[in-house]
Amino acid sequence: MDINHILNELFVKLFRNINAIEETAIRTDEYIDVTTNDMHVMEAIGPKDCKNMTTVAKMLAVTTGTLTISMNSLVKKGYVNRIRSEEDRRVVLVSLTEKGQKAYFHHQKFHQEMINSIVAELDDAEKQVLAKALGNLYEFFITKQKG
Repeated sequence: MDINHILNELFVKLFRNINAIEETAIRTDEYIDVTTNDMHVMEAIGPKDCKNMTTVAKMLAVTTGTLTISMNSLVKKGYVNRIRSEEDRRVVLVSLTEKGQKAYFHHQKFHQEMINSIVAELDDAEKQVLAKALGNLYEFFITKQKG
């Protein structure tokens, strides 16, 4: 089998299964109420300072309306705090609660384990080639997304 066919099969399988695999890995008894989408929203918020909703929405490439739906759920579940800015009452700021920070680091651990698994048997040159290839793949998707 030629390498293009092998790569195509691997990418198709990965893309088909990646969300399910990630959700299975992050959904422990402690985080049974968290979806992969929830985790990605918490990842965009980050464990430190407050961010405004517009910034988080841009990071996730969604509208603020779409993000509001996710935020409502995350606030209700106790993972996110939402407050109005004192300087500009139109601005909504979000931050992770202690529970949200704990979930954030749980998700980061999964990502670190994934990266460690990928690069475990690669030398530095191979890691650079992998990074370039994945960067090329990312650019392909961005170009397709923009039309």
